[in-house]
Amino acid sequence: MNVWVYVDTSRQVGDLDHLQIFASEAAAEAWFRDHDPEGVAFEYPVRTIGPKTIEG
Repeated sequence: MNVWVYVDTSRQVGDLDHLQIFASEAAAEAWFRDHDPEGVAFEYPVRTIGPKTIEG
């Protein structure tokens, strides 16, 4: 599985809109039409390590 990642370099790291993560290329393209027609997103694989347990 891959995701597409857009980084808004005008925002500071940690700002809510600094990163946009899209589950599909179509979702990224739809977002760009409305928010940043000149922007680009880069495709990255989702890494999985295996089952993870969270203890609280």
